[in-house]
Amino acid sequence: MRMKKPYVATLDQVRITREGEYGVIEYLEPNVSGVHLKLGPEVQVMTDKEILDCHNRILEVQQRMAMEYEHVAVEIPEGRPQIEYFALGNQWTPRGDVIRCIIGSGLDGEAVIYIDDHELSLEEFGGLLTTYAGWGMRIVFVPDDRTDEEPEIVIREPDDKGE
Repeated sequence: MRMKKPYVATLDQVRITREGEYGVIEYLEPNVSGVHLKLGPEVQVMTDKEILDCHNRILEVQQRMAMEYEHVAVEIPEGRPQIEYFALGNQWTPRGDVIRCIIGSGLDGEAVIYIDDHELSLEEFGGLLTTYAGWGMRIVFVPDDRTDEEPEIVIREPDDKGE
C-alpha cells in the first residue's frame, strides 16, 4: 500500500520523540509517512508543540509553493533521442517529461515498450519510470501512428460496447 504524505496535524494526531538533533513525528493514523525533522541540538529542550508547529509551518509553505507551481512538460522533438542510458545507474532515463512509445509483445507474451529505436523490457521500462518516483503520470493510448498528437480526452464511463 502506498504511504500517505504527512499533513498539518494537531498534537492528538501524532507522537513526537527526539533522536539527536531530530524531532521524530509519527502519525497515529496508519499508512502516513513519518518525518525526521532536523532542528539541531535545541530539539532536546523544545516542547512537542514547538516541534509540531515547526513541522506544520514547513508543510504549509510546501503546500503554498505547490499551489503556485505551474508544470510545463518538456517533450523532446521528433527525431531526437527521448531516452539515454545512464551507465552508473544501469538503466535508461528519459530526457524529457513526455515519452512517445509503442507497446509490443515479446516472444514470451510479455509486453515490450519501443521508444525510438530501443526495445525495453517491462523491467527496463519500470527502471526508466523510477526516474520520476514520487510524481504522478497519465497514460493516454493512441494509434501507433499518432504518438506525436494529443487526442481529445472525454471524461466519462466507457459504454458497454467497450468503446
